Amino acid sequence: MAHEACELAGLARAAVPIGEHELHPDGTGSSPGSVLADAAHVLRAAQRFFEAAAVCERTGGASWQVIGDVLGVEATTARARFAAAESCFREEPRSPDEVSAADATGALDGAGWWRAYTAGNPLEAARDLDDWVLRHADGDGDLGPAPVSGGLAQGSKWGCPDGS
Repeated sequence: MAHEACELAGLARAAVPIGEHELHPDGTGSSPGSVLADAAHVLRAAQRFFEAAAVCERTGGASWQVIGDVLGVEATTARARFAAAESCFREEPRSPDEVSAADATGALDGAGWWRAYTAGNPLEAARDLDDWVLRHADGDGDLGPAPVSGGLAQGSKWGCPDGS
């Protein structure tokens, strides 16, 4: 979910024109269709974040009823909307050889590469997200040196020989 939030934030920020060269004097974009294309990228990223949030809730123990209640829909509607994403998330991670082969052929698209990366390098991925959060902090208080990885359960599963 954190990865999808990171992607969404990056796309949304990139869609804000900040230079004179990006806009005509009347405020329209410098390239016809570019504003709509940017919005479409943000929308797709928001949809991925939405799905990831539902999967996060399910892995945390939320029932389809709870998810449906939050969204104002029936539990069966919530399940129909997010069951495939949950199933995909719960699939066994690929072996390093399968990941390398899929990456070489371009089969790891979208968030597939991130899932493979985090499966093989969980602590490094969490630290990458720490770095991103700290670079994009908007003065929201003291986030500490590890705003993402600091909240994770520590131990050997995170790949640290010393168990940290």
